[in-house]
Formats: sequence, C-alpha cells, structure tokens
Amino acid sequence: MAQAWAFLLPVLVFGSYVTSLFFPSYISGPLCGGDGGGRSLFLCAQAPKDQDPSPAVSTMYKTAFHFQPAKNWMNELSGPMYFNGFYHEFYQYNLNGPIFGDIVWGHSVSTDLVNWIGLEPALVRDTPSDIDGCWTGSVTILPGGKPVIIYTGGDKDQHQAQNIAFPKNRSDPYLREWIKAANNPVLRPDEPGMNSIEFRDPTTGWIGPDGLWRMAVGGELNGYSAALLYKSEDFLNWTKVDHPLYSHNGSNMWECPDFFAVLPGNNAGLDLSAAIPQGAKHALKMSVDSVDKYMIGVYDLQRDAFVPDNVVDDRRLWLRIDYGTFYASKSFFDSNKNRRIIWGWSRETDSPSDDLEKGWAGLHTIPRTIWLADNGKQLLQWPVEEIESLRTNEISHQGIELNKGDLFEIKEVDAFQADVEIGFELASIDDADPFDPSWLLDPEKHCGEAGASVPGGIGPFGLVILASDNMDEHTEVYFRVYKSQEKYMVLMCSDLRSLP
Repeated sequence: MAQAWAFLLPVLVFGSYVTSLFFPSYISGPLCGGDGGGRSLFLCAQAPKDQDPSPAVSTMYKTAFHFQPAKNWMNELSGPMYFNGFYHEFYQYNLNGPIFGDIVWGHSVSTDLVNWIGLEPALVRDTPSDIDGCWTGSVTILPGGKPVIIYTGGDKDQHQAQNIAFPKNRSDPYLREWIKAANNPVLRPDEPGMNSIEFRDPTTGWIGPDGLWRMAVGGELNGYSAALLYKSEDFLNWTKVDHPLYSHNGSNMWECPDFFAVLPGNNAGLDLSAAIPQGAKHALKMSVDSVDKYMIGVYDLQRDAFVPDNVVDDRRLWLRIDYGTFYASKSFFDSNKNRRIIWGWSRETDSPSDDLEKGWAGLHTIPRTIWLADNGKQLLQWPVEEIESLRTNEISHQGIELNKGDLFEIKEVDAFQADVEIGFELASIDDADPFDPSWLLDPEKHCGEAGASVPGGIGPFGLVILASDNMDEHTEVYFRVYKSQEKYMVLMCSDLRSLP
C-alpha cells in the first residue's frame, strides 16, 4: 500500500476555468496512541482498559476529524442524545476484535461533539433476550428528564425483540451504568405475518395528541417492508397499531428507521413530541440496499400514518441522505442548541484480513445539522459548527487559471487529513451536454460509465486527493455540468484507483 500522499488538483480538466482554493485547516500530531500524522478525537488517556490502544493497532490510516474507538470493530450509531451537559454517543462495538461479532453498546461522551471520552460499554450481552447481541436502538427522554434506552436484542436462536434499560444513577454526569428492565423483552414480533428475525432498530419515541407514546420498528409484515408502529402509556407495555407508520412492497427490510419533523427553510430542530408548527413536514428515513434513503411528507394525525408528498413505488427514486459510504444513520433533537443532528456509519473497503492486521474497523461520519430546504422537497445538511474548532494552519490559493489538461499541485499540505473548500468559475457552460432524466434512477451508475477519464462538454474537472507519488493509487472527486431544458444540472462523482 502506498504511503506517500499529496493533495492535487485535477489530472484531467476539459474546458478552461478559474479556481479559488482554500485549505482552512489541517491537523498535525500523533494519532491516538500511535505514530501517524493526525489527531484522534477519541481521548485515549481517559479510555477504559478495554479500549486502550496497543502497539498492535495501526494508526496510519485512522481518522482525525471523525469519531472512532481506539481499536476493534465499530458499526452503527445507537441512541445519540444530549443530557445534563453531555452529548452521548452509543455505538455497536466488538470488545474482542476488529471484525463483526459479539456486539455490545459502546459508549462515549463529549461536551462539544469533537473531543470524546471513552467509557465502559453501556449494554453487554448477558440476558436470554440479548445473548446474540445488543443491537441498534434509540434513547428517549421521558417526562421528568428520565432517559431510557430501547434496543433490539437477539436470543440464542437469533429471534429479535425490543428491550429497555434505564440509567442506574441519573446524578452520574456520564451515565456510565444502565439497568435492564426486569420484564425484558418488552416487545416481541408475535403477530401473524411478522418475521421474527427481521424486527429491529426501534426509533426514538414521540408523544401523540392522545398523550400516548409512539415508536416505529423496522420489520417485515406480510412480505412488505415496513416501519411498524406501536403505542404505549408508560413506555414499558407496548401495543401494535393495526397499520404500519409506512410500508412498501418491493424493497428489502428497512433497517434503522428514523422519523422526525422539519420546517422548510428553517435550520432549527423540532422535537417530535412537542407542538409541531404549522407548515412543518416530516421525514421518514430508512437504511436499505446498503444506503440511507428518505421521503418527505406529512404525519397524518387522524390516520396515525406517514403520507409521502409523492407516492413513489420505485425505490430508486427515493432521495439519498448521502452518496458516500454512509449507512445506518441516526438523528436526534439537540435541545442544547435547538437543532437536529444526524450522523452515520462509514465502512472502509478493507478486507477482514486487513482489519485484523490494522486492529480496527469502522468509523462514524462527522455529525451534521440537518434541515429542510426552502422548497420543502429535500433535506440539507452541514457539519456541526463545533468542527470549526479543528481548523488551523490555513493555506489559501486564489485566482489560479487552468486550461484543459492542466494540473496544479498543492504542496503545502503534508498532513494525512485536510478540510478543503474549493470554488470553480467556468468561462462558459454553453457546451454542456444534454441531461438524460433516466440518470436520476442511478447517478452512481452514470458516474461509473462516464468516469474521470471520459471527456464531456463541460467536465470532468475537480480534485485528485490521496494520491501516491506515482499516481498508481489516488481518488478523483470531479464534476460534470449538463443542460436540462432551461436549467443546468451538476453531477458530482468520485473515482477511486488503487494498486492491482
């Protein structure tokens, strides 16, 4: 694997343009317990013994901006929340190694979503209803400021059910210990038409106009993928509603559903249990087909159901949260700053043998504030403002003119990671190729067909990043401009090249 890297501007540029480059920050210094360049956001000095890094853990490719434990396997987020001055991040974690298995709830806390303190696992596999794993779930704050975890557990036969846990001591600012309810599991998939091994990932609860709690669980019902809807008076005893929150025939099982309210053109967050302002919409997110998709619609209180604005039978037309490696995302209402925050699991492309060699696997994306666009049709997102605290050592280039095929190398960046802002000014877009509406069904497929080496009317132009000295290994992030009737469409692609 190549070890010399550079940040380069496009290898292939078609059409002249002026570009402005701004490298607002890069991080230097050792990684968590290691010898690589970059700063870990995981505070290893305060991590428990089971999460301490060791010489066997390779830190060369660990991240600096993103959250990840010091070692071992991590996958999706579980139950993020803000409580008594701390942000809590729970996550699927293997205490025993860097491959999937033996899943418990890892637990870290932060005051700023940037620097994290690692704690002992909040939940471990120690009861009959979760001996196969403490799978994904959510946290809900009950009246009186009482947090409760509801999570999926698997029994010895891998049948799934929902379980509950409460903090042992709410005066502990870190909420380090959790006690499982004596009557776990509190919810089983025991009705006709349900699949007991596809029943998981409960959402955060919300209170309806009748004063009853609601919660959705990902599952299958009579062959349909569904966000199954349940009601409860006390959050302990649940009854299935006779219809799902929403269901669809023709997609795989929905993992990690998320349901929340948003207000067009307003980036303030909304608490789903509070009074929802007039004009608000609702978003239903599901993790399916290895990506996170969502629909915008309304929550019909009379029907107790989600109604999408556009009923779309073709799941390829559902909107994507992120076109990168982003899965099993989770959002929560941040009462501290009145915003909704979302982040997800990003899985590197290493093989299990690679993971065993480097001693870790998986990371979480940077947390983002998420809101509804002015047009009320799609979600927008931006990294949380706290990330600004990581910006140091600004490097800036302005007014660089490049012609077709020109290459401009940024030589000042010697860190493993950088935050890059770049703007392109095109001399003309009259030569843009026509846009084919069928590309909307699968933009990634079109990116693959029209790779970075295929010339177009306008583009490709962009960045080459993480490039080895001989360019055998690099990633191209590039753009193409298309004309669609009286407007223009911009396609953003990435193309990873690696050694054979």
